[in-house]
Amino acid sequence: MSQVEPWTHQLKQYCQAEGLGDVVYQDVSDRRGGRTAWSTIAVINNTQYPARFWYDGSRIEQAKEDAAEIALCNLKKSLERQRPSASQYQRSLAA
Repeated sequence: MSQVEPWTHQLKQYCQAEGLGDVVYQDVSDRRGGRTAWSTIAVINNTQYPARFWYDGSRIEQAKEDAAEIALCNLKKSLERQRPSASQYQRSLAA
């Protein structure tokens, strides 16, 4: 069984490969009743990618992984929309 790389590692590699710069993680908290909930925001080139969920303080690493997953998925979608499809290359060669 192969081990999957953590989202934070995948995001770091992706940003390096695409020349997007370093990923900065910001931990944020929200006082809820008698407890504090924690989340993380991944920041890449001044664009914020917040984690989907809030976590107990002992689970802050999960918030970081959550934010990294959101960032990576959004960056990949964005890049796919910007790059022309292979069929567009064929059309330009035929012209």
